Amino acid sequence: MLAIEGPGSSFAELPVFDGGNYPAAAAASEDTELLFISRKDFQNFCREHPDVALKVIAVVGGRLRRLVGIIEELSFTTVRQRLIALILQLAEAEGTRSKGGIHLELKKSHQDFAAELGTVRELVSRNLSWLQAEGYLEVEGRKLVIKDFAGMKRELSSPE
Repeated sequence: MLAIEGPGSSFAELPVFDGGNYPAAAAASEDTELLFISRKDFQNFCREHPDVALKVIAVVGGRLRRLVGIIEELSFTTVRQRLIALILQLAEAEGTRSKGGIHLELKKSHQDFAAELGTVRELVSRNLSWLQAEGYLEVEGRKLVIKDFAGMKRELSSPE
């Protein structure tokens, strides 16, 4: 999974400029209304409104930066490190603290996490089991309790 776009976002801009095929696929995760603009119409619009072309270049540039980040992450980190980073990010954004740890309900399946992390479902499940066996968290279905947030953070910086 390269990106999740929301309302008002654009995608597949590259073929407008280079005439080639779009190098990825897109799928809607919920009911979606799309607007298709032909290459010719969009190029004419950009000629009349150069500020629009500059904004599209900025969007494409931002996407390129994210893709380079994904390549670096896939090249230099393990599935375990990527999973820990994702769990910590979700815990900080959506977790509920208690004496027992940080409670988090996962809204995605292991398959969805695997796609986001650039791996397969089995490795997500296996790494969650290992993290549980090591005492970092408790897993029950889609509910997690992070028992050792600081320890998991340390795991991110330790070489594997």
